[in-house]
Amino acid sequence: MTVPVIYALAKQYPDLEITMLSKESMHPYFKDIPPNVKFKGVRLKADYHGLNGLMKLYNELSEENFNAVGDLHDVIRSKFLRWRFSLNKEIRVRHINKGRSQKKALISAKKEKQLIQLPSSFERYAQVLSELGYPVKLEFSSIWENSSCPELSSIPMFKTVKGKDKWVGIAPFAAHSEKIYPLEKMAQVLSALEKIEDVQVFLFGAGKKEKDTLEQWANFYSRITSVAGKYSKREELILISHLDVMVSMDSANMHLASLVGTPVISIWGATHPCLGFMGWGQNPDNAIQISLDCRPCSVYGKKPCARGDLACLNGIQPETVVNKVLEIINEKK
Repeated sequence: MTVPVIYALAKQYPDLEITMLSKESMHPYFKDIPPNVKFKGVRLKADYHGLNGLMKLYNELSEENFNAVGDLHDVIRSKFLRWRFSLNKEIRVRHINKGRSQKKALISAKKEKQLIQLPSSFERYAQVLSELGYPVKLEFSSIWENSSCPELSSIPMFKTVKGKDKWVGIAPFAAHSEKIYPLEKMAQVLSALEKIEDVQVFLFGAGKKEKDTLEQWANFYSRITSVAGKYSKREELILISHLDVMVSMDSANMHLASLVGTPVISIWGATHPCLGFMGWGQNPDNAIQISLDCRPCSVYGKKPCARGDLACLNGIQPETVVNKVLEIINEKK
């Protein structure tokens, strides 16, 4: 979710030298943004473990002679780094306000939850930059907005050619079960889409368990393909950019599709868009959710369902998802 904001910062301040620090695995998402952004990827457990490792990382970073440091994460490691930088009074240091108390108050309310739209993560990141002296307009459409989207032929081993068919991506998993649409219901969605002759479905996921489930579905249907574990992150981004729509949970794939301007149908369970995690530029009307007094009950979906029946997800009918897919792909005809 930082990419659109860092992209806007780089474009609006072309003379600014920006270093983005994150896990090495995030590098593919920053390869296509403006050239004044340098990505420093780290392997925390392997190379910077513990306090000594963080001191080693700080020493490496301090050699860059930064004028300003923005902490967009506000976790123990980033808190330590920003504290060390703050000891140098010549460096401006600011950090994100995640609105934890507001979010906790919202999910903790037992009755009459006030579903007020809280600032998005994008707005919170931008506020940090503003406090550092670099106010930005949140303008972003795609990581490839200044260059043509790579062709499908740039993905090795991908042989499918897009003709007149509509391509639908489905990413049915999330980090926590309270955010995952029941798989038996998702299977019904797949069955319905497979019967539509001009629709091709691609399944996205990560990890062996997810991959095995997606492969089982793909083997059962002729117009459904699993791409889980077959391509690099950048190659998946290229494929996602050629989709007509992505169906995703409140999960990473919603945000990846947003980076390449692909519309997303998002399915929400324990969490809620009002907490500020909707994908960049996505239409709120494409968020599928049902109103319950207990929603949202979790900020990130980690808490087990207090009701024990996951009514927030089980109450969403497969026909609702299918109809929303048809609505979007028919708009593109």
